Order: sequence, then structure tokens, then C-alpha cells
Amino acid sequence: MEVTVAKSAGFCFGVKRAVDMVYEEAAKERKVYTLGPIIHNEQVVEEFAEKGVQVLESVEDLEDGEDAVVIIRSHGITKKVFQQLEGKKVRIVDATCPFVKKIHKIVQEKKEQGYQIVIAGSAKHPEVVGICGWCGNQCQVVETLEEAEKCVLETGEKVCVVAQTTFNYKKFKDIVAILSKKSYDILVMNTICNATEERQTEAGTIARKSDAMIVIGGKHSSNTRKLYEICKNECLNTHFIQTLDDLDLKLFQSFRSVGITAGASTPNKIIKEVQSYVRHE
Repeated sequence: MEVTVAKSAGFCFGVKRAVDMVYEEAAKERKVYTLGPIIHNEQVVEEFAEKGVQVLESVEDLEDGEDAVVIIRSHGITKKVFQQLEGKKVRIVDATCPFVKKIHKIVQEKKEQGYQIVIAGSAKHPEVVGICGWCGNQCQVVETLEEAEKCVLETGEKVCVVAQTTFNYKKFKDIVAILSKKSYDILVMNTICNATEERQTEAGTIARKSDAMIVIGGKHSSNTRKLYEICKNECLNTHFIQTLDDLDLKLFQSFRSVGITAGASTPNKIIKEVQSYVRHE
């Protein structure tokens, strides 16, 4: 069996940076919290829990002046939550992905300049929730082409369109095309991470050439779900797994070629385990 593993599979820059920051703080023998799961991968979160790193669901769970470190996860948080965290007078370590921080700055500045803000992304995703908070939640979030068609903005005012860093690049272009037809004065800021575009393009290419495709990632990972959608569109026999335990090799015994890709929050160890097992079989 021929097995092709995507070169872009696994931790992206922002995720690796965040994970390394948690490792560094966990080694200092002090109380360490992450505000929400540091990344969307259960195995990584469980590993940190074993090192004593606790996940906070909200700032309210912290005591004022508690002697602790609070790490802001890679997805970022709203401006309001950041200010609440500062008010707790704990030590803050900001592991927000720099590419996400850039979007925070864009929407804050453009809102102040009088732009209407449109975000291409999933409204419930923590990254998008955080972005919305940096423009006072005065924005519209569009995830589908149907929502773009229904999107109504004030005429005569400028519009700034940004995207969740892990959004599907093709879908972003289609959404922009729909909004552009509405004759708005649109400023388009393609804030999809370059690594995301590369990962999605490579996944689609491998899927087209493979009899079957394996996509590895956390079940709550938005970028992994998008990879699955892209691969499924190119290869009917596409399977979404979190770890090797989820893999049923009986499904692959009749295939001559199998492709493997993984989301930005998937540790290299899991990718190698799947790759080795598939090749061995």
C-alpha cells in the first residue's frame, strides 16, 4: 500500500508556540491555569492536566490576587475578558496566535475608522468570539454562502471583511464575491493563515490522488473539520479520526493508496503512529 503523509500536517506555528509556553510555565512549579483549553486537542490538554495545568472556564473562577499564572489560549479572548483578567492581578501569559492578534488590531482600528465589520467564520468558535469582542461585538459573522446572500449592511458606509484564520479559503473568496455584488465599498483583508491555505491545498491534492484519506484531529477542531470537508469532496473514502484507536484498518485493506493529513492541533506523535500502523498493515 502506498501511503502519502501531508508535509503540512500537524502543529502550526501558533499552536506550537502556545504549547511550548504552557510547557515552560508548567515546569516552574507554580499554579498554572489556561483560560479555556489551550488548543483543540484532548490528548494535549490531558497531558497538561497530568502536569498540574488546570483549565478555567471563565475569569470568575479565579480568586482576586491569586498567586497563579493564567495562560490565554491560542484562539485569543475578547477585550472585555482580557480587562477582567487584568483586574484579577494574576500573572498573564498571552499565548494568542500572532496571526489572530493581528485580526484583533484590524477590526478594532477599522471599527474606529467607521467601517462595518464582517467576519467570515463560525460564530461559536472561540477565535471568532474573541475577534468580535475587539470591535465591541458590532459586527456580522458569515459562515455560509446562504448567510452571505442574506447579509444586509448599511448602504453608504465602508465595509471591512476579515476571516477566521482557519477558514476555508475557497469559501472565503466565494463569500467576498457575493458581498461585492451588493455594491458595498468593501475592503477585503485576507486574514486566513498562510499555513492554513497551504494545509488545505495540499490535503485536497493528496485526496484527489488517493483511494482513501485519513484526517487526524480533535473532534472540536474547526480547522480539522474543514480539512475533512475538503478531502471528502475529493475522495469519497475519507475518514476523520482523533487517534489510532479510532482507526479501523479493515476499511483500508482493499485500497492501493492512502493519504494522511492532520489538523493544526494534532501532535506529530499521533500522526507518526497512524502512519506507521497503516504502512505496517
